[in-house]
Amino acid sequence: MTETPNTNRLVVLDIVGLTPALLRHMPAVAALGERGFKAPLGTTLPAVTCTAQSTFLTGELPSTHGAVANGWYFRDLGDVLLWRQHNALVGGEKIWDAARKQVPGYKVANICWWYAMGADVDWTVTPRPIYYSDGRKEPDCYTWPPTLHDELTERLGPFPLFTYWGPNAGMPSTQWILGAARQVFDEHDPDLTLVYIPQMDYEPQRSGPQSDASIRAARQLDDALGPLIDHFLAAGATVVALSEYGITPVSRPVDINRALRSAGLLEVHTQDGMEYLDPWTSRAFAVADHQVAHVYVRNPDDVREVAKLLGELDGVDQVLGPMGKAAHGLDHERSGELVAVADADAWFTYYYWLDDDRAPDFARQVEIHRKPGYDPAELLWDNTVPNVKLRAAGQLARKKLGFRYRLQTVPLDPSAIRGSHGRVPTDPDHGPVLLCSAPEHSTETIAATDVKALLLKLAGLPPTATTATHATAPEAAAHTAAPDPAGDTDPAAPPTPAGDTDHV
Repeated sequence: MTETPNTNRLVVLDIVGLTPALLRHMPAVAALGERGFKAPLGTTLPAVTCTAQSTFLTGELPSTHGAVANGWYFRDLGDVLLWRQHNALVGGEKIWDAARKQVPGYKVANICWWYAMGADVDWTVTPRPIYYSDGRKEPDCYTWPPTLHDELTERLGPFPLFTYWGPNAGMPSTQWILGAARQVFDEHDPDLTLVYIPQMDYEPQRSGPQSDASIRAARQLDDALGPLIDHFLAAGATVVALSEYGITPVSRPVDINRALRSAGLLEVHTQDGMEYLDPWTSRAFAVADHQVAHVYVRNPDDVREVAKLLGELDGVDQVLGPMGKAAHGLDHERSGELVAVADADAWFTYYYWLDDDRAPDFARQVEIHRKPGYDPAELLWDNTVPNVKLRAAGQLARKKLGFRYRLQTVPLDPSAIRGSHGRVPTDPDHGPVLLCSAPEHSTETIAATDVKALLLKLAGLPPTATTATHATAPEAAAHTAAPDPAGDTDPAAPPTPAGDTDHV
């Protein structure tokens, strides 16, 4: 009879934006590395939440798991959708499936990692607003099992959604998540606890990763994490802290969709004087996601023209075609025909209108599901609106009374953004990092595709054949692919130094 392996309790803290540079201001988290080990962590291209987390949990690149960004153009729906939540969107074998092959009763808690809805785990907690029929949106969360909702909210209060994202984003949402993680860990005894910690996603984008405000935010987070890490360790758990990406300084937004529109490639339709992206009729448009943009080109005959236009656009470092996408593990049907990568000090807006008076009303709101791209300006207050915070408070009061309201808090000038991510970083000091309390599993570096295998080892479960090391992109991601003629999909072409364009 085969013996069932003994498992070790494991807690994985996904500390967004954690880098060696910020660790210098976070002694409690840094102590994990001193107790065990610390290693640079190779990330994915794009280095964004949904892609990196999916790679950590499956050991696969986007070419297999399909999370090619935080959102993409759903060709069968004719719509751009970001921040979908259903776990069925992620292909590949998840870590809990691999664990249960050896330990059928292996128990997993997911506290706010992405793609939580419908995941085959034992406990799920994820932000989920209440959308009332009159258009109101109120903070709340989704849990599995349903009884967990009241267990958490009776003790912690409602999930503070408006500090999870938007101009008020900050520590309260992280404190709630940390409280939920401890409560589930103590009262339900999961074997694996996954915890998403968003605090360092905010200030480094607003004011830059090394600003005084970002350093204060890092210290504040460290103060909150110290007791929790000690609690997990005292309970006998192995603790891992890792990051999906490092936020790096930026100074200039790149209006990639405006360039496509000015070239006659992107189309809009108008309602009530507001312009909306028309992906059905556009010859080309971009889904901007921080420093990476998937560019969808309807007609293959236009690919070369679009690639040339993008390659000449100020702020674009690389344009990846078929070979470039394959070299980075992005050759998936959800990817754009082209993938643009911004210069190190630049990032992509989603803006497609040429006149701000024609912008849709959601452009001035925190509206992550209607914008056809990521908008970091949602973290800012629009200081062109007189008394913007007071006016926003008044509109919220109207909402509470049941009146319709239209908030205008988000600026249409995003130049105040000082940090971004998505490119593979060239400076390890500003790249992602992994720390672990178990020194016997130390490694000098680790690829994103190897995180799943490492976690299984830390849990006392030897990797199965499907969790062996896969071909990884971190090394190749520091380069761009060789010149890529249209239609040439030879994956064996050698990479060339960063800065060359993958011509198509």
